[in-house]
Amino acid sequence: MKNTILAILLCVIFQNARSQSFIPEIKNDTEFHYVCRLHGQTRTLTLTAKPENEGLTFKLETRGVKSSIVMLPEAVKNGNSLSFNQGEYEPVLNLKPNETFFMISRSAYQELIKNNSFVYNNTTYVLAANDSEKEYQIQGKTVETIQVKAQIDQTEMWIVKNPEFPLICKMNRNPLGINFTMVKVVDK
Repeated sequence: MKNTILAILLCVIFQNARSQSFIPEIKNDTEFHYVCRLHGQTRTLTLTAKPENEGLTFKLETRGVKSSIVMLPEAVKNGNSLSFNQGEYEPVLNLKPNETFFMISRSAYQELIKNNSFVYNNTTYVLAANDSEKEYQIQGKTVETIQVKAQIDQTEMWIVKNPEFPLICKMNRNPLGINFTMVKVVDK
C-alpha cells in the first residue's frame, strides 16, 4: 500500500514539474514580449508572429515604432545571419534570403543538435558547458532552451528547443550592445 501511495505521489510531482515547463510555439498572432537593452537604453519590444507559406513575419512594436519584419522561407530554413535591424527605417522590411530575426534557422538548429555548434554571422557558437545550470524562465515557467556561447567573444544566447522555429529567448554580452530577454508569451 505504501509503495502505491508513493508511486502516485511521485507521478503527481513529476506531472506538476512537467507542467511548469514549456516550449513557446509560433502560431498566428502569438505575441512575444521582450525587454531590450540597446547601447545603455532599455525598451520593451513586442513581436507578433504571422507565419505564412513557410516564411515568417514579425509585426514589431516598440516606443511608437511599428514595422513588419519579413523573413523569407529560405531564411527560416537555411539562414546564416541574424538581423539586428530595429524596424525604424521602413514600415515593411524584407530581410535578405539568408537573414533571420530573433531566431536562428532550422538548419542552424539541426547543426547545433547534431554537432553542439553552429555558425551564424561568421561566428561559431558552441553549446555552453554549464547549460543545465542556468534555467530560463518566463512567467514562472521553465522554458526548454539550449544555451550557446560565441567562440570569439562573450556573447551568449538561449535558444528555444523548437526545431521548426528556434526563437532566441535571451541574448547577453553582445558586442553590438544589443541584448534582449523574452519576458512574456501571449497566445491568441
